[in-house]
Amino acid sequence: MKRLLRNSVVCLTFFAAAAVMFGSLIAPATAQDKYPARAIEYVVPWGPGGGADQLARKSGVLLEKILNVPFPVINVPGATGGTGITKLLAGAADGHAIAIYIADSHAVLATGQASWKMSDIVPVARMILAPSFLFVAENGRFKSWADFEKEAKAKPGTLKVGTLGFGSVDDITLTYLEGKGIKIVQVPYSKPSERYVSVLGGHVDALYEQAGDVRQYITGKQIRPIIVFGSERFAVFKDVPCSKELGYDIGLPQFRSIVAKGGTDPKRVKILSDAFQKAAATPEYKAFLEEQFSTPDSFMNAEGTAKFIQAELDTMKATYKPKAK
Repeated sequence: MKRLLRNSVVCLTFFAAAAVMFGSLIAPATAQDKYPARAIEYVVPWGPGGGADQLARKSGVLLEKILNVPFPVINVPGATGGTGITKLLAGAADGHAIAIYIADSHAVLATGQASWKMSDIVPVARMILAPSFLFVAENGRFKSWADFEKEAKAKPGTLKVGTLGFGSVDDITLTYLEGKGIKIVQVPYSKPSERYVSVLGGHVDALYEQAGDVRQYITGKQIRPIIVFGSERFAVFKDVPCSKELGYDIGLPQFRSIVAKGGTDPKRVKILSDAFQKAAATPEYKAFLEEQFSTPDSFMNAEGTAKFIQAELDTMKATYKPKAK
């Protein structure tokens, strides 16, 4: 009887130990499978105050309520978005870091100046789609595109335009115009605030920008658009001519999308994409799109965004063909 009891105790001890060991083996895996398991870094490859920064802060607040984790915004300006993308790629491909990826960063790929490849990133969502404009100071000497165009042709290389940087959509568009006789000098600024001050202070003659980014200066009657780049006029500024009607077949839209590091688990990418879709459907975000002068149907999920940015890359390469490497 004692031997039977002793054997039973040994067996129970063995199974208890085995259960502890087995539990310790599967516990890390279970914790690892939980996503998101901690805060998700929200990298903005531009300075504070610009359109990308505004998007991150608006959507970040909404995403925190949806996924129940913090979304700290980290501004990493420089190299037309390249510095921020580099930071994203330096981390793990675990979905705990995402970045704003805009048309200007994408254009760096088209011009052969990027330090990354498309395979290095994975699209999560497209959150904003809007046209670009050329703005001038309200009290400046240019009253219309015709005035600007006339002086640019009469005095080539004298007019200055504040831009985001070389290799950007700004660069591609203005390089196209140069080929049509509109020869200007590009003045790049990595920080949005510097670009805005440049035109307000008369340091440049015009500013290449999206209307939503400079809304406060438009409503404050400090700047106004003289041309919208695209195939049709923009409803809010119906008196402003579009590039197509003026004979300039250029109209690369500004998009702001979200990307994660390439190699991130597709299941996690979908979780992120679904969360952004929920955020985009909220009244708060829809109001934000109106404030940004963006198209109401700006949102695209991960799959749609992947197809969209590939098509945009092809268009950019074709447009920038004279300078392609």
